[in-house]
Amino acid sequence: MGTINNKQLPIIERFNDNNIKIFALGGLDEIGKNMYVVECDQELIIIDAGIMFPGDNYGIDYIIPDYTYLMDNVDKIIGLFITHGHEDHIGGIPYLLRKVSIPKIYASGIAVGLIKNKLSEFSNLSPNIIEYHNDSVFKFQNFEISFFKTNHSIPDSSGIAIKTNQGYILHTGDFKFDFTPLSGHTEYAKLTKYATEGVLCLLSDSTNAQVKKFTTSEKKIGDSIKAIFKQIKGRIIISTFASNVHRVQQIVEASVEQNRKVIVFGRSMAKVVNFSLKYNYITAPPGTFITAKEFPHLPPEKITILSTGSQGEPLAALSRIADGSHKQIKIIPGDTIVFSSSPIPGNQEYINRTINKLFKAGANVIVNSPLTDTHTSGHASETELKIMLSLTKPKHFMPIHGEYAMLKRHAQLAIATGVDPQNIHILDNGEVLTFAPNKVFTHYAVKAGAIYVDSNNEDVDNSIIRERKLMSDDGMLGIVFSTLNYKLMRLPNVVSRGFIYVRDSEALVTDIENKAKELYENYYSETKKFNPNQFYNLLLPTLADFIYEKTERKPMIVPIIMNV
Repeated sequence: MGTINNKQLPIIERFNDNNIKIFALGGLDEIGKNMYVVECDQELIIIDAGIMFPGDNYGIDYIIPDYTYLMDNVDKIIGLFITHGHEDHIGGIPYLLRKVSIPKIYASGIAVGLIKNKLSEFSNLSPNIIEYHNDSVFKFQNFEISFFKTNHSIPDSSGIAIKTNQGYILHTGDFKFDFTPLSGHTEYAKLTKYATEGVLCLLSDSTNAQVKKFTTSEKKIGDSIKAIFKQIKGRIIISTFASNVHRVQQIVEASVEQNRKVIVFGRSMAKVVNFSLKYNYITAPPGTFITAKEFPHLPPEKITILSTGSQGEPLAALSRIADGSHKQIKIIPGDTIVFSSSPIPGNQEYINRTINKLFKAGANVIVNSPLTDTHTSGHASETELKIMLSLTKPKHFMPIHGEYAMLKRHAQLAIATGVDPQNIHILDNGEVLTFAPNKVFTHYAVKAGAIYVDSNNEDVDNSIIRERKLMSDDGMLGIVFSTLNYKLMRLPNVVSRGFIYVRDSEALVTDIENKAKELYENYYSETKKFNPNQFYNLLLPTLADFIYEKTERKPMIVPIIMNV
C-alpha cells in the first residue's frame, strides 16, 4: 500500500504552499460525521458536514468533527459542498456555522430543503445556500467543480468532480449502481469522461466493501413490500429510516393499492414526509394521509402506521409503542410490525429488545431477510465498487466513509482493478494526502477529533465524557477528610456509589481508609503550607493503583477535605 501510517505525524495549523491537499476531519475508520477537505494555495473546499450517533450515550446526542483547522483557516474557505441530505452528511451544518463562517453552501434538490428545515431549529443562522444541478459548474482560482448524478436511498444524491491542474479529484458521495432506479440513472458517461481527461484521485464510499452480493434495486423492495401488504389482514405498523424518501413513497403506494390510509408518527418522519409532499418527492391521492384524530375510527385493515424507531431508539415512536407508553397507539391482536431497515452497527441490541417487546405485546413482526426483502442498502457492494474504479480509472485512490476493515477491503478491490498499490492511501482523520508536482506524500496532519453534543446542542468536554464513562463502568468512590487547620482529626470516611456495597466490603473499606490516612499524614508532615490541589494530585494516582491491585477496578475517586 502507498500510505498506511502507524506513526504520529506533526500537526500543521496552516499550509502556505501550492500543493494539492486532501484530508478528512471525519468519516475515516468510522461510520458517520463525514467531512472532507480539498485545499490548494489559498482556497479550501469542504465536502459534507455530518454527525455521528453515539454507540454509548453518556448524555450525548451527537458527535461532530473537531472544526479547529477550519476555524484557523476560515479565510481560505470558498464553500461547503453537500453530496446528499442524510444526517451523517448534513447534520453537523448548524454546529459548523456557529463556529466557522461559510461563504456559501452548495446543495441539490431535497438536501436544500432538509438543510433549511434543520437550520430553522437554530437561532441566528442564515447561510447563503446555492442550489446546484447535475449540469452546474462553479469556477474558482484553483478548482473547477461539477457534479455527477448517483443512486442512493435518498433523491438528488450526487458525486463531486473537482478539476485541478493535476487532474480530477472525484468524491463519489454515498452511492450504489441501481439499473432499475426510481429516480434516474447514474451518469455513467460523465464517469468515463473524467477517466479520459485524467482522474488524479478517487475518494469512494467504502460502507459495503465487505459485501459480495450486488445491492438489490429499490424497485424490487417496493414490489416485496406490496406483496407483504397484500397478505396482511390487520393493522400494519411499518418502520424505516425517515430520510429514505424512496422507501416511504413505495410504502405509500402499497397502502393505496390495499385501500389503506396512512398516518405518520415520529417527529423526524413527519418533518420529512411533510416536506416531501410539499415538493412532490412523495405523491399520493388526496386523503391518503390522515391525522391522529381520524385513525381510531377506521377498521384495522384500513390503516398503515408509518413510524420512526427502526433502530430501536428508546424515545422513537415504535419503541414507545412496544413499551406500551405511546399515548395514541396500543398493540392490538392482529397487528403486524414491519421493519423496513437494517441495523446500523451498534444498534442490534436495541432493535432486538424492541422486537421482543412487540412479540410479548401480541404483534406479528416481519424483519428484513432473504425471504421477505423489506430493505436494501443505499451503498455499493464489492462488485459495484470495482465498477466505479474501472469506469474512473484513478491514478491514486483513497477509500473513505467506513471503518478500517472496510477501507482495507476497498483498497484490495482497487488493486484488483489495476490501481498501483503504491498509489492507494488508507488514512486516518486528520492525515493529509499531499500532491506536489513531482511526488505524493503523507508527512503531515491537521487537528482532528470528536466533539460531543448534548440535548441542549452544547459541546460537552471530553474530560466530562471520560468521567461519565468511568462512573458507568466502575462507579464512584468518595473519600471525606475531616480536618482542623488541615490536621486530620479522624479516619477518612469512604462513600461508594456503584463501586462496592460498603456493608459487604468492610475489610476493603478499612484498607482504603487506612491508605488514604497514610497518604494524607505523609503529605501533611512533609509540607509547610498545605495545598489541597497538590495533595489531590498525589492522592489520586496512588490510591487508584492501590484500589486496582485489590479489585481490578478503577472507580472515579472524589476526595473532599472538610476543614474547620
